[in-house]
Amino acid sequence: MPHQVRAVVAKAKGEPVTVETVTIPDPGPGEVVVDVKACGVCHTDLHYREGAINDEFPFLLGHEAAGIVSEVGEGVTNVEVGDFVILNWRAVCGECRSCLRGRPWYCFATHNATQKMTLDGVELSPALGIGAFAEKTLVAAGQATKVDPEASAEVAGLIGCGVMAGLGAAMNTGNVGRGDSVAVWGCGGVGDAAIEGSRIAGAHTIIAIDLDDTKLEWAKEFGATHTINSSGMSNDEVIEAVRELTNGDGVDVAIEAIGLPQTYEQAFFARDLAGTVVLVGVPNPEMKLELPMIEVFGRGGSLKSSWYGDCLPSRDFPMLIDLYLRGRLNLDKFVSETIAIDEVEDAFHKMEEGGVLRSVVVL
Repeated sequence: MPHQVRAVVAKAKGEPVTVETVTIPDPGPGEVVVDVKACGVCHTDLHYREGAINDEFPFLLGHEAAGIVSEVGEGVTNVEVGDFVILNWRAVCGECRSCLRGRPWYCFATHNATQKMTLDGVELSPALGIGAFAEKTLVAAGQATKVDPEASAEVAGLIGCGVMAGLGAAMNTGNVGRGDSVAVWGCGGVGDAAIEGSRIAGAHTIIAIDLDDTKLEWAKEFGATHTINSSGMSNDEVIEAVRELTNGDGVDVAIEAIGLPQTYEQAFFARDLAGTVVLVGVPNPEMKLELPMIEVFGRGGSLKSSWYGDCLPSRDFPMLIDLYLRGRLNLDKFVSETIAIDEVEDAFHKMEEGGVLRSVVVL
C-alpha cells in the first residue's frame, strides 16, 4: 500500500518551504523505501528552493540522510528490510564507459527511482534524486548504502553529501598524503570536512582561510594548524600569507570550497610547483575564470574538480563510519543543532547567516 507521510516541499521559486502530506508508492523493481531517521540541511536544498538547480518545481527537498530500509522491490540484493543505510546520489550503473573502465566513482549514468512520489497527484522532483526531508522516501536500491548501525543517524547521514564531498576532495581527488601541506578556502561544512580529511590523511600543515573568525575557530577543531582571516586582504596578500606558512613555497594541495573565481585564483597561485588545485565549491553558471596560460603550463601539477568527493559509496561510506566508530573521524562536531521537520525554513536562514555548520532534521 502507498504511504502518506509528512515531507518538506518547495512549491515555487524563492517561496518558503512548507510541510505537506505526500504519497510514497510501493517500491518497484530495483527500488527501496527507507524510513528516514535524520537528514542534514544542505546548501544544495536551498539552491533547489531558489531555482538555482533547475525549475522542475515542486521539489521534495532533503538528501543528506540516513534511515532504515522498510520495503524492498523485486530484484534488490544489496540491502534488505531492517538495514541501516546512508542515502547517496551516486547509484552507479556498472555499464557506462567509466564503470567499464574500472572507474565507477566517475559513473556517467547514475540512476534514481523510476516511480515518482506525489503531492495531491502532482509528481514531485526529489532533491538529488532522494527527497529525504520526509518520514519515508523512495530511492533506487543503489542509492542506499548499508553501514554499521552503531553510528547515530544524525551523524551518519552527513556522510551522504557535505562531509563526503569535503573528505573526498582531500583524500580522493587531492590525494593528500603524509607530510603534505594543504590550504582550504572556505570553512563551512564542506571545507571543514576537507580539513578533517587532510588531517586523517597525515597532512603536516593545514591552513584554513575564511572571512569569519568563528568559522576559523571551528576549523581548528577539525585539524587546521594555521588560520588566515582574509577579510580586507587582496589576492596577493592571501597568497603571500599562505607562502609565509610554507617556507615560501606554497602548499602541495589547495582546496577551494567556496566556488568563486577570486578564491580559485588565490588557490592556483598559492600552491607549490607541481601542486594540485581541487575545486569542490560550486560556482554559479555565470562565473568566468581567467588565468595566464603560461602559468598553467609553467607551474605544472593538476587542476581538478571534485565530483561528490570522487567517492564510491559502497566503498567509502562503510569505511568512514568505521573510522568514526573508532574515534578517528570527528563527525559529531559537524552537527550544530537538531531540529524538527517543520523548522527547515528557519534552518535555511541560519545557514545563510553562517551561524551553523549543519542543522539536522530528526524524524
